[in-house]
Amino acid sequence: QVRLVESGGGWVQPGGSLTLSCAASGFGFSIFPMNWYRQAPGEKREWVGGITRTGATDYTDLVKGRFIISRDNTKNMLYLQMNRLQPEDTAVYYCQVKLGSDYWGQGTQVTVSS
Repeated sequence: QVRLVESGGGWVQPGGSLTLSCAASGFGFSIFPMNWYRQAPGEKREWVGGITRTGATDYTDLVKGRFIISRDNTKNMLYLQMNRLQPEDTAVYYCQVKLGSDYWGQGTQVTVSS
């Protein structure tokens, strides 16, 4: 079955960096666009950015220039490199794929504070 497992979250000080990973299985990872979303406490889940099967990326303006999405189709892995993190980036981060229905991982917590 489809499985997405995020990892790499944690606590980081403002201005710091963190890289999240998403291990995908159960579907043809290399041919599907992938997305990162996040959900802060009390807020709706929001789209962070996405990557096509060939590596083209797009981001919400909130993270453009700070976050980088990449993928390794040989390892079925999705990544989110987050730089210059700010407290407002604090959220649970999810990877997502649409295969007819939306599939989500369990999420990984990122906390940015001093």
